[in-house]
Formats: sequence, structure tokens, C-alpha cells
Amino acid sequence: MGPVDELLCLGDSIFEYRFSNEVVGKLRELGAHTIQGNHEEVFLGPLGARAREREGIDPGLLQWLADRPARLALHYGDKKVLMVHSTPWEPRGAYIYPHSPLLERFGEEDADFVLFGHTHQQLVRRFGRVLVVNPGSAGDGRDSRNDRQLSCAVLDTQTAKARVIDYPDPARAKLTDAMVRG
Repeated sequence: MGPVDELLCLGDSIFEYRFSNEVVGKLRELGAHTIQGNHEEVFLGPLGARAREREGIDPGLLQWLADRPARLALHYGDKKVLMVHSTPWEPRGAYIYPHSPLLERFGEEDADFVLFGHTHQQLVRRFGRVLVVNPGSAGDGRDSRNDRQLSCAVLDTQTAKARVIDYPDPARAKLTDAMVRG
């Protein structure tokens, strides 16, 4: 990524019913602005009760993650960044893919930038005055357009531009190496 002023995490920092002390601890240590995604909502809700009882989960990190909001508005000078996991409108939870006609609704928000995740598919597109960004995923590449590589985005609020950065998934590299050797 290069140097950045702040880190923003759009949710799904854990994978379904698997809590990661390492990932959540790193987000907290780095002071990342973090919101909850659907994976956190399930893990922290009634369906995740058994998963939360697993040995080794740091209770302080669990509480830190539970205290994260579902959405967050940040201000950088006169610019407003809205962080949501799926959509800023209700009901939340819709999967808005890069080809969806619903993308235009992001342009109705009172923000200069709307950052969303949920689909794990990259997008940088302007709707009216709103720049809409989906960075893809830093942990679960699902975008076939970049060969399911991991990705992140760097947003420059001064120039109102964002760039998505792809990088190989180390887990896939290990699997590929094992298949070649096997």
C-alpha cells in the first residue's frame, strides 16, 4: 500500500465462525477504524454462541470487536467518508455487485465517499458527487476479475481518487505448491 494515514476495515475481519486473535489484535493495535460485517454479526449473535465458547479466544479482543459499529462516518477536513459493510440503506445485507443497478443509490448518500464490502468484489466508481469504493478483500479473495487475488484500496481524500491494489493470497500459493508437489 505504501504509507497511509489511517486504516479502515469494512467488516468480515473474521471468517464466519472462526475468531482470529491475530487479525482482531492487529486491527486494534493499529487503531484501524473497523466496522462489523455479516461474519461478525453472525459470530456475535445467537448462532455464534458455541463458536464464542472455543478455547483460546481472547475475551478482550472479542469485546473490542463486539463494540465496533455497523457503520461509521469519518471526517477528513471538509470531506465525509461513510463506511458500511453492505448498504447504507435499510434493510442492510443486500449483495451489491459491480453490475448492479442499485449501485446508483450510493450516490444519494450525504458523503463524499462511500466505502463498502460484503461482496468482496472490487469497485471504484463515481455516482454524482459520491465516489463509491469496494476494495475487494484482504483475506478472502472472491473476485474472479482479478483471479481471486487478495486486494485493498488506498483512498486519497484530497484528490478524491482511489486505487485498488491486488496481491497474491499466501494460502492459495501454499495449496498450489502442495498440488504441484503431490
